[in-house]
Amino acid sequence: MYKAVNLVFAGMLLVFQGYCLQYFYGSFLEGRLPGKWQNGLAAAVCYIVGRLAVIWLAPSETGDYRAAIGKLMLSLGILSVLALCFYQGFHLITVFLVAAFQAAADLSRYAAAILFGGLGGRLPDLWNQWMERGIITSEKVFGLAVKGGVLGTQCLQYLAIALLLYWSLKRLVRGFQEKEYPIRRTELLFLLTPAAVGLLLCTLLRIIMITVEDSVPELLYERYPVLIFLLPAILLLALLSILCGVKLFQDMICRNRERSERIVLEKQIGSLQEHMEEMERVYAGIRSIKHDMRNTLSVIGRLSAGTGTEEREELQAYLSEFQRNFEALELRFRTGNTVVDTLLNMKYHEAVREVPGLKMDADRLLFPQEQGVHSYDIGVILGNALDNAIEACGRLAAKEPGADTFIRLTSLQKGNFLILKVENSFDGHLAGRRTKDLPATGKSDKKSHGIGLANIRSTAEKYQGTMDFKAEGRVFILLVMLKNERKEEPEGL
Repeated sequence: MYKAVNLVFAGMLLVFQGYCLQYFYGSFLEGRLPGKWQNGLAAAVCYIVGRLAVIWLAPSETGDYRAAIGKLMLSLGILSVLALCFYQGFHLITVFLVAAFQAAADLSRYAAAILFGGLGGRLPDLWNQWMERGIITSEKVFGLAVKGGVLGTQCLQYLAIALLLYWSLKRLVRGFQEKEYPIRRTELLFLLTPAAVGLLLCTLLRIIMITVEDSVPELLYERYPVLIFLLPAILLLALLSILCGVKLFQDMICRNRERSERIVLEKQIGSLQEHMEEMERVYAGIRSIKHDMRNTLSVIGRLSAGTGTEEREELQAYLSEFQRNFEALELRFRTGNTVVDTLLNMKYHEAVREVPGLKMDADRLLFPQEQGVHSYDIGVILGNALDNAIEACGRLAAKEPGADTFIRLTSLQKGNFLILKVENSFDGHLAGRRTKDLPATGKSDKKSHGIGLANIRSTAEKYQGTMDFKAEGRVFILLVMLKNERKEEPEGL
């Protein structure tokens, strides 16, 4: 009877593990079958069949290290095949899912089996003591107590395994919030280490659990009773280390994102400060000319009163110098957007200082007076784009001093979308390794640079738009499409 009940409980646990598997995989991976329910059911059924095959193929004797390692490899292989067959694509996260599920299943099973198995083995001694003290007065009651203890212990053991497995997987799913994050190899190693330790610990226990003394097999925790509580505590700590590893990984992602956002914000604030300095330069020049206007008119009147050639030449030179002062204050670019005009003029002066001879053309960059995209966001896009373009032109000029360097800016209204196009000359080489479909930065400070295009893309996505780029020979072309709809202004701006 005990064997039959144990088989029933084991079968129910196997079915529940199949349910947990499809829930765990489905929370991270996209199924291949059209219906999520059908895909999960197929994966669960195949898992149950695979586990039965492992039980049939792998010897069940505890103590044989080859059998323990072989059974572990078979289980991991089945989980990997199921991930490939029923879920689209193979990502590094899949490796973690396979190891984490197997580790959670093994750690839950061994912790519950040792704890309740050890306590259940002490029940017959307790019944005997009660029999001696007269608490149990008949053999029939004694037999019922023994049977009830065994069945109750088995029931609690399998229930504890199921609850512990479900709880740990649920915590992993909820704790791993950045499920779309493309993890790297070093990050995968960080996540895998706790799961690998848990798997190896369970394999070790499987090998050493039974000791033989005087040809009599004995469970390890029967020989050392303290292990009934010590081993489950170690196993539960190993399980918690997997959960804590995921939590630390998510905290690391959040800190890196906050750091990147802070860098972007600092860069935008610096850009706004530069805009203000440019406007202050223009206004200071206007105030200076206004202050000197009376003296200027007096000088012009005096020189114009003269009839000699010397006075006329001096008047022409004076007026030429006066015109040059005005030209220095004149906004070179007029797009219909005050913020963009200020930004372009500021970036132009910055560009010609760094790259003498650079040509900037914005004649076809025009904005209507009524537009849905905030001037702040357009400034963010063009500011980052111009920074990258000036940097690329600078590298080209450094390599080829006589090369033609240029930046061309164009805008186009197509339906309800605003399209911005920035073209610039460059040396024809996109530096480094691409990340998230973006070219790597060519600067030496990788941590604080290389986020310009990512910032442009995130700004475009605020307006249900997108960003794309391409290289045609030695011309880099950046295209940004924005839905021309008004968004709420950022607070404090």
